[in-house]
Amino acid sequence: MPDTYANFQALSRDQTPGIDFRIHLARADAAIALVAPHGGGIEPGTSEIAEAIAGERFSFYTFAGLKRSGNSDLHITSTHFDEPMCIALVGQSDVVVTIHGEAGEAAVAAVFLGGCNHELGEQIGAALSNSGFRVRPQPNRELLGREPCNLCNRGRSARGVQLELSLALRETMFPSLTREGRRYPQAPFHAFVAAVSQALDQHSPVPNLR
Repeated sequence: MPDTYANFQALSRDQTPGIDFRIHLARADAAIALVAPHGGGIEPGTSEIAEAIAGERFSFYTFAGLKRSGNSDLHITSTHFDEPMCIALVGQSDVVVTIHGEAGEAAVAAVFLGGCNHELGEQIGAALSNSGFRVRPQPNRELLGREPCNLCNRGRSARGVQLELSLALRETMFPSLTREGRRYPQAPFHAFVAAVSQALDQHSPVPNLR
C-alpha cells in the first residue's frame, strides 16, 4: 500500500508534533547510529529496541507515531524518509543500523537482514542466531535495503544494516505492543538487544558507558 505522504514536508503540513508524532534524537561520540524511522505506533516496538541497543554508546533517532489510531498514515518509506534532524545525524555517522517492523510474514518469529554492509550484517546475524533467534534473508527483493537512497545506506560509509523484525517476534518482547505494554520489555527483548550490541561492539569497540 502506498504511503499517505511522499515526504516529511507533506506530512508536517497535516500532522502536529507532540500530538501526532514525536522525534527523539540523542547523539553519542561513536560513529554508529541506531535509527527507528517508523517507531511508536507505526511499527510498534522498534523505537524501544533501537534506543536500548544505542544506550549511551551509539547515536539514536526515532520518528514515533503517537496517534490513537491511524499511525500507519505516518509511514514514510526508507528510500524517501527525509526528516531533517534524521538526515543530519545519518550524514554525520559512519554506519547506520535501522530497525523496522516486518509485516509480510507476521506469523514467523524472525529477523530479516538487509542493507549494503554485508560484513556487519553477518556479524549481527551470527550473534542473533547464537542467542536463539531465527535469522532469515528478506524474501521480498524490494525490501532488501540495498538502494543507495535507503536510509541505512546514507551514512558516510554508504553501507549500513537494515533489521526487520516480524510482528510475531516483536510480540514476544513485550506483554503487548500497546503503548503501555511496550513499557515492560521481556526476556526476548533483552536477549535481542544484548546480541546486537555485542556485534556492534566487536565491529567498532567503544567504552562501555553503562
